Amino acid sequence: MDRFSTTTLLPETFQGTSDDVTEQIGVIWQQMKAPVIVPLLRLSVFLCLVMSVMLLAEKVYMAIVIVFVKLFGRGPRKRYRFEPIRDDLELGNSVYPMVLIQIPMYNEREVYQLSIGAACGLSWPSDRIIIQVLDDSTDPVIMDLVQFECDRWASKGINIKYEIRDNRNGYKAGALKEGMKHGYVKDCDYVVIFDADFQPEPDFLWCTIPFLVHNPEIGLVQARWKFVNADECLMTRMQEMSLDYHFTVEQEVGSSTHAFFGFNGTAGVWRISALNEAGGWKDRTTVEDMDLAVRASLKGWKFVFLGDIKVKNELPSTLKAYRYQQHRWSCGPANLFRKMFKEIARNKKVNLWKKIHVIYSFFFVRKIVAHIVTFVFYCVVIPTTVLVPEVQIPKWGAVYIPSMITLLNAVGTPRSLHLLVFWILFENVMSLHRTKATFIGLLEAGRVNEWVVTEKLGEALKTKTVAKATKKPRLRIGERLHLLELGTGAYLFFCGCYDLAFGNNHYFIYLFLQALAFFTVGIGFVGTIVPHT
Repeated sequence: MDRFSTTTLLPETFQGTSDDVTEQIGVIWQQMKAPVIVPLLRLSVFLCLVMSVMLLAEKVYMAIVIVFVKLFGRGPRKRYRFEPIRDDLELGNSVYPMVLIQIPMYNEREVYQLSIGAACGLSWPSDRIIIQVLDDSTDPVIMDLVQFECDRWASKGINIKYEIRDNRNGYKAGALKEGMKHGYVKDCDYVVIFDADFQPEPDFLWCTIPFLVHNPEIGLVQARWKFVNADECLMTRMQEMSLDYHFTVEQEVGSSTHAFFGFNGTAGVWRISALNEAGGWKDRTTVEDMDLAVRASLKGWKFVFLGDIKVKNELPSTLKAYRYQQHRWSCGPANLFRKMFKEIARNKKVNLWKKIHVIYSFFFVRKIVAHIVTFVFYCVVIPTTVLVPEVQIPKWGAVYIPSMITLLNAVGTPRSLHLLVFWILFENVMSLHRTKATFIGLLEAGRVNEWVVTEKLGEALKTKTVAKATKKPRLRIGERLHLLELGTGAYLFFCGCYDLAFGNNHYFIYLFLQALAFFTVGIGFVGTIVPHT
């Protein structure tokens, strides 16, 4: 039998296709490399180095402030008057201010009892405190459970109100705003906000309210968070490291220098007159807490952060919940910066240095630059320079600055120093979503106002989850695959292979590790895995 040649089996245009395509790609790459790719990559390197220096300078500045505060004992009780509120035989309990406790919740089956119980256990004269449960739940079973819990505490003599509304307009901000409209709130001097998973200690009010009573210029007192499930999995340990730095350094520095920082949305006490003067709650962004804080600060109100007062709460322990939370926390500040930049710049009530602090340090460097440079520089630009050896990154930019930034971040959680490498890799992966969310906020794109309540598993569900997982784990693989992470991981792996074969700067060690981190998150093998029944 005669052998058929390739010519007889395939059209002429397909002959040698694989070789031709490879050759054509190589030609196109060489033609574009010098006039387009190299200049763009050099510009990217320059911009990333500038942003890295900005971020390092901010970290060093905050470290210096913290050292000064610790060495010279410039804590809140030294800067402001603090005296316990004392009984008065003539005035009786009226010497104590009226306090409103707000607990917003939405389908919080697993944690509603914890927060309501902790709030009802607060030590304060019973006739000078009102607990307001703002239930936006859509599940009637959960609504009945929450109302029953409120009725149970009311039967014990606790002044607790169960409030619902016929819509979820404005989400959390809308619920808090609606809660302030009730007649009994008019008699209140201060409002304390606790999210549904927060459990304050009984003496919380005694430690915070005196700052507001004795210092009329203070509008907000913010306590620190304490994570009850930090040791649940590696992902919660990574979150603890990031949030501990936020509280130990960022909040403390803002409180010590400019008496301004972002309200964390919970575990804080507001002077109601300050809240009202600032315009109350607004739902124009997904960070209603930060929005209120910036507006109140522009009215001249001062904020105090109490790092030694800790309120227990739960970290999101599933990857899905954490991704949604990080989208909201990254998109919201960027969108708020877009909306308030001119208002901050034109404000006449605060001095120039405070405006610079809010615009440059608080918003631009920490909320925008930090996210962008982490992803673009370490996950895009550095890998790409492997393919374009004409562009070199100085060692101080690729090694020294990142190392210094990382070490300065690590001071918040000394117990997790041995996890530093894992934290770096995980933060780089999450920077993909933070960067995407930042641009969505700046450009007011599609998901700019997306609000997904952070899922709390609670101890009860975790116990059930372990039992289910032991018996019959049914995991939907398709729901656990994340294409952006897998695609980025594939690119980093390719660049690592190329550097190993042809490069001489040894980036492949980092690239392989970072690719592995992206692959691990990409297949959903992170955090607590809740199997479907």
